[in-house]
Amino acid sequence: PDVMKKSGATLREVGTTNRTRLSDYESAINENTKVILRVHPSNYRIVGFTEKPELSGLVKLAEKYNVILVEDLGSGCLVDISSCGIKDEPTAQASIATGVHVVTFSGDKMLGGPQAGIIAGQKGYLARIRRNPLMRALRVDKLSYAALSETLKLYRIGRAWQEIPILRALQATEKDLLTRSQNFLKRLKRRLPTDHSLKFSLRSGCSVMGGGSAPETPLPTTLIVIKSVELSANQMENKLRNNSLPIIARIEQDDLLIDLRSVLPDDEEPLLKAFVDLAKN
Repeated sequence: PDVMKKSGATLREVGTTNRTRLSDYESAINENTKVILRVHPSNYRIVGFTEKPELSGLVKLAEKYNVILVEDLGSGCLVDISSCGIKDEPTAQASIATGVHVVTFSGDKMLGGPQAGIIAGQKGYLARIRRNPLMRALRVDKLSYAALSETLKLYRIGRAWQEIPILRALQATEKDLLTRSQNFLKRLKRRLPTDHSLKFSLRSGCSVMGGGSAPETPLPTTLIVIKSVELSANQMENKLRNNSLPIIARIEQDDLLIDLRSVLPDDEEPLLKAFVDLAKN
């Protein structure tokens, strides 16, 4: 909102915190209204007695008053992830197909590319944005364009689920992660010194996506639990974080936890080495 205010735009919030109806939008429109902006709550949720208008209703309202409809999707999902247990993340394609004029979303997060802001939608409106002098000042560099282009190619050729880390992590089941964690501990125990003070075990838990995406949507996982008779969970976490290759673990109920959902298969070897070093110290 602060950035939009800097542009000289007048912002008019509609509805209430938990309930907003189509009539709230319509009653706020006057002769000076140019844009209807809808923001998807990608990194927070309002629960309980809630209500919001359907996107199709906002499309008709924008057409009725000849104003531009903009939707900020936040995390930038380009595939249907409902099969992974996440039911409320709309895709950019669906919004554009419904009739939204301009859609904005992140190039990283759910999309899986470089950190960037993407503006998509109807060609006429995008051409107007491209002609704005600020476009040259705010556009990303060529390296970001190159990385984004390669990421989007994976979607176009149907390889996104296999190649993009966030999508690969999402579709991993609790059973998959149990097998992977068991194999990881077998490899680790063969390399640990005989007199170490660490204890490793497995337990069921939940992964959280983070990164501003799908809050309140835990994913069942298998957690590696690390305990020590000599070090507290905080001390172990600090040692791992200060490892030559920093390891970011989490602490719950005084237990140090690692979730292999967030570890690439090629990164298991450095993680094994970090645990061996921790056992020696």
